[in-house]
Amino acid sequence: MTGPTPTELAILYEHPAWFIPLFQALERRGIRAVRLLPDGDWDPAQHSLPARVVFNRIAMSSFLRSSEHPIFHAMALLDHWRRAGASVINGAEVMAIDASKARQLSLFAGLGLAIPATRVVHRACDVEAAARSIGFPLVVKANIGGAGAGISRFDNLDDLRAAVADQVLPASVDGVLLVQEFVPVRDGLITRIETLDRHFLYAINVSGGGAFDLCPADGCQPDGAPISITPARPDPVLVHAAEAIARAAGLDVGGVEVMIDDRDGRALFYDLNALSNFVARPLDVLGWDPHERLVDYLVKKMDLSESRNRQGATGSGGGLHCS
Repeated sequence: MTGPTPTELAILYEHPAWFIPLFQALERRGIRAVRLLPDGDWDPAQHSLPARVVFNRIAMSSFLRSSEHPIFHAMALLDHWRRAGASVINGAEVMAIDASKARQLSLFAGLGLAIPATRVVHRACDVEAAARSIGFPLVVKANIGGAGAGISRFDNLDDLRAAVADQVLPASVDGVLLVQEFVPVRDGLITRIETLDRHFLYAINVSGGGAFDLCPADGCQPDGAPISITPARPDPVLVHAAEAIARAAGLDVGGVEVMIDDRDGRALFYDLNALSNFVARPLDVLGWDPHERLVDYLVKKMDLSESRNRQGATGSGGGLHCS
């Protein structure tokens, strides 16, 4: 492989701690990456780039850390850089799917995969009718969530009506809600299947963390109920399904979450996460560090970009003024 130059890779991120292992893996390989925060301003008429390859690491949970979150701003910026000639990893199109549980479920179902019974609404007054069509118990979810945020369980119609009347339903930053059956999960486990370049990378089983918060990564685990993480060997059918999801979504790096319905044994796909920053303590959990595979992938993307640049493709240094 050819050696990347300092201006070949930029990483756009907002969480201060999650990507330390990635930056360390890059440094071990002698790869310098421009680190960009999604702050400041950018000019839609200016087509300079921060690097030929841009790696998007903006989290959907960023709205939990700041009311002035960068989710939609970053989508526009990533699309702008793509139009200017950058090779964007997990670009605006992927981010748009990551930012919509409704779109994710539609994608899963369109691939012939089972999903929890769900109705999508944008008005609180429509929640009751949606709930009646599903039955109780159920959950109401924010379309854009993160780390278990924006999910409430309701066991009967009276409690749901009270929440609607008191205006205490979950809120989503895009105004969209999901009314979804509550699924009794077999053994209390969800399986997260991680993919890289549309291929299986590894899988883990996650349990605990309270009712819904099952984030397994560094800097993401809650101070409350602990979670248990163990390596998993999913059925090949589930692995192939996760790879099909990654291909259909154009997902370069990301995880797909699936649970087994204890009522009938069906595998239900329910979440796509394009912000995979990998499991905490990977050497302890997996016996190897997936960041090394990720760096291999980034180097391959940089080499491809350099090859195209030598052949006259668009792409130049420059970029957003970020601290």
